[in-house]
Amino acid sequence: MTTNTPRKSHHHGNLRAALVQAGIDILGSEGLPGLTLRKCAARAGVSHAAPAHHFDGVDGLRIAIACEGFDRFRAAMLDAAAQSPATPRAQLKAIARGYLAFARAEPALYDLIFSFRGKLGLNDALELASAPAYQVLRDTCAPFVPPGTDPVVIETQVWALMHGYVLLLFSGRFHETGAPDDGILALLDRVGTDPTP
Repeated sequence: MTTNTPRKSHHHGNLRAALVQAGIDILGSEGLPGLTLRKCAARAGVSHAAPAHHFDGVDGLRIAIACEGFDRFRAAMLDAAAQSPATPRAQLKAIARGYLAFARAEPALYDLIFSFRGKLGLNDALELASAPAYQVLRDTCAPFVPPGTDPVVIETQVWALMHGYVLLLFSGRFHETGAPDDGILALLDRVGTDPTP
């Protein structure tokens, strides 16, 4: 005798990735307060106990999601750079466009990846995940570092410009006027040059 009982889906070794994607989906629709292990399990179609085998509580899930977020963030910058001329200035503006595109496409994930220092602290997994994304910034800024200058100075200028701009976007600062991306990107023309008197 056969039964027509539906079978629960199995992820054949991809359960961790499925739970991370479920978490990203929940993060995008409900924000960080809505992100729970139980909701991720339900969205992934597994038992509510399944995430415990992959994550050390909800903080472990958040860290895993942030690691995936850093990978996507890096990919967005590199994809934009690949579509631009290979000159140093064009590449700098390209990664900035990729930075903005990622933040706009996945604002909750962007918030999450930059939220850990004050809350959970950066653990080894996050350090490893964030380093390649930062390396994109470092490599792209390198041609603009004046001799005798610490590269972190230029890297911080570019990062602060882009991150600050994103925070203003998220706060609704440009709601009525529209976001002046071209004006912000034009400021990158001044990176690594002497200011006019």
